[in-house]
Amino acid sequence: MFLSVFEMFKIGIGPSSSHTMGPMVAAARFLEMMRSSPFRFAGVRASLHGSLAFTGVGHATDRATILGLAGFEPEAYEHDAAETALAHNRDTHTLSPVGLPALKFDPKTDLIFDYETTLPGHANGMRLMATDKQGDVVLQEVFYSVGGGFVLTEGELAKGIETGTGPAVPYAFHSAAEMLKMAKLSGKSIAQMKEANELSRQSTERVCTGISRIWDVMNDCIDRGLTNDGILPGGLKVRRRAKAIYEALLNERRLNQTAPHTINDWISVYAMAVNEENAAGGQVVTAPTNGAAGVLPATLRYYLDHVPGATQSQVQNFLLTAAAIGGIVKFNASISGAEAGCQAEVGSASAMSAAGLCAVMGGTPEQVENAAEIALEHHLGMTCDPIRGLVQVPCIERNGLGAIKAVSAASLALRGDGTHLVPLDACIETMRQTGADMSEKYKETALGGLAVNVPNC
Repeated sequence: MFLSVFEMFKIGIGPSSSHTMGPMVAAARFLEMMRSSPFRFAGVRASLHGSLAFTGVGHATDRATILGLAGFEPEAYEHDAAETALAHNRDTHTLSPVGLPALKFDPKTDLIFDYETTLPGHANGMRLMATDKQGDVVLQEVFYSVGGGFVLTEGELAKGIETGTGPAVPYAFHSAAEMLKMAKLSGKSIAQMKEANELSRQSTERVCTGISRIWDVMNDCIDRGLTNDGILPGGLKVRRRAKAIYEALLNERRLNQTAPHTINDWISVYAMAVNEENAAGGQVVTAPTNGAAGVLPATLRYYLDHVPGATQSQVQNFLLTAAAIGGIVKFNASISGAEAGCQAEVGSASAMSAAGLCAVMGGTPEQVENAAEIALEHHLGMTCDPIRGLVQVPCIERNGLGAIKAVSAASLALRGDGTHLVPLDACIETMRQTGADMSEKYKETALGGLAVNVPNC
């Protein structure tokens, strides 16, 4: 099994990797199908199902679908150009993707939120259709957004085709147990094995510059979030808090009035900064998802800014280690909130972050595995119940607490020798089982929990 660091950490836009980036990626794939088809198309339609329908408006799924069908993709997203395309669609009820004729698309009639029909493959399902001049559907495909910006067609899902296939890699571990065994036999760290896998597929320059860019985008997102304020979109009137908290922390530091526990506020504010940017539709990196995008950058920024002896040269080791753990979680359970609740998003992010931090602070592979297990274990059962379907409450603060847990987990693991009772693999399987047993209303549908017990207007 091989999942590239560049698949786990994808540069995109908020507020959701599964509900915003996924539909945009699916639409881009559908346009490619249309371009290679002999039919002469005149229009397109889309229907959203399951969680994509229930929380689609709050997650900007409608906007993402329209922009995807207009030819936009997450990594190359340009805000001004997107706004122009949306305005053009409102005025003309057409879309103009490159390589295709102008396509009829009226969001009021051609974008359907189907709350009654759940597609069988995954909670995040959508059907894209292309029509001829008579309005008859001549091409269609079902796509599933399976979390973290990963998208599969109905056929790919049925055949078990998944990201991570391809030529063999030197260290093809499918589980944490296999990872530890390979590390012991090879004498390599988790990051070194992950790097060897990456280098078997691409050049050293590509790996180094790509990872550097991932961190640059993450770090820039923190910095933007620490300087922007105002009200987040969506109607809940949630005020950005990161800037004010950050300024207060800086002032306390200048006055030498910092209490020991205040380090938790520093960790939290870095995470909140990212998730406020995500909620506002800004550029973020899936880590492993948008809804959990603040945990890992906050943990890494904590390491760089607050840990004595921290060096920038360890960023690559941190991200490679985290990606290795994230890949194990994804292939053996889920990183999708719509599939397994927030334990699959923030829980996975916390485990990845704890592993990365433990590694760069000198942890052995056994200690790294222990750190990941501690962090994930204490997110088990966490539901995904966003108020009004917006990635704001409880999501923003939840990322802060996920980062704090990651730091605590890494610290606890470093205090031991890696020996512990619950293996990471057992914890991941428990998360999978818990997600399967969890009521659908607690899995990113906004039909239970805080979403129904807190007034959302």
